[in-house]
Amino acid sequence: MGKAGTILSIRPAFAIPGAEIVVECEAFEIDPGGECGLYAGETKCHTIAASHERVMVRLPVEIEGGTVSLSLRSDSDVSEAKSIVVGRMIAEEMHMVANPAVDPSDDSIILTRSGSRGQQLPVTLFRLETDGFLDEFPEPILNPTGVGFGRDGELFVTNRAQGEVYSVDRSGSSAIFASGLGIASGLAFDKTGVMYIGDRTGTIYRVHDFADVETFAVVEPSVAAHHLAFSPNGSLYLTAPGFASKDGIYLITPDGDVATFFRGLGRPQGMAFDTVGDMYVAACYRGSHGIVKVKADGSSAELLVSGDNIVGLCFTRQGEMIVAASDLIYSIPCGIYGAILSH
Repeated sequence: MGKAGTILSIRPAFAIPGAEIVVECEAFEIDPGGECGLYAGETKCHTIAASHERVMVRLPVEIEGGTVSLSLRSDSDVSEAKSIVVGRMIAEEMHMVANPAVDPSDDSIILTRSGSRGQQLPVTLFRLETDGFLDEFPEPILNPTGVGFGRDGELFVTNRAQGEVYSVDRSGSSAIFASGLGIASGLAFDKTGVMYIGDRTGTIYRVHDFADVETFAVVEPSVAAHHLAFSPNGSLYLTAPGFASKDGIYLITPDGDVATFFRGLGRPQGMAFDTVGDMYVAACYRGSHGIVKVKADGSSAELLVSGDNIVGLCFTRQGEMIVAASDLIYSIPCGIYGAILSH
């Protein structure tokens, strides 16, 4: 065995550029004064910590997306390469504060440039077409936050500054659908097409139809936003990021009662589910930032995607994970298919 040793495993299996990863290895010879370390292709990664059995690095920010070969190098020796899947950047100069959304009619992706609260920007909504063209919506919505599609394929967008939710048609024209929703952030639809809105001050609203709003549940306030998502079996889940390092994910019953589903995440935000009911949530877990996979029964969790500043995600029908890292949007071919609630 050479001085570069052998790579045994790479954790996690997916990442975005600039993310921290951990390489388990054996017999790696460390030379602090040389060029030893982990390389992504021909680019050296930034070493955070290293030993003979483990190397923690930060991937290069400029790394190209796709399957990337990683190898350990020590003096003139190079280990056998192993690979990691790195997200490909598909949009930039956004400002996402919640999940993106996939249009069920054409697989385009709805993105936002939200801005700070009360900041009116000239363009706030975008449609990323499957061919990569980024189309601007003609009518800006102030501070767009939650985005989602209803049972008829109509787009809905929350405005957290004015406590409203808008309906947006295919031409991009928008109209107020409901108001009086506090600091409206999270947005989700149940199996019957009923809308739920999370007000970060602590109220979950149920919107049956145009302007038909009722209080559904009351939870703790959040420092950022309330994020909502329904699992394939129709259960409603909530994240309410705070300042604690072990925030919870909450399950809200059909009667509006709130129970803790999973605890131990730092600043949990946007969520999505796969077809078997496993949850994927933007959060920090055991000191690592990214997308955390939580088993459907809440029994265990693991970091699936490493990356900083991730606020939300969604899945395409091609098995790609769309990851929103604030102003940057990535596509990761992970082979995971998102749950689709039948309305």
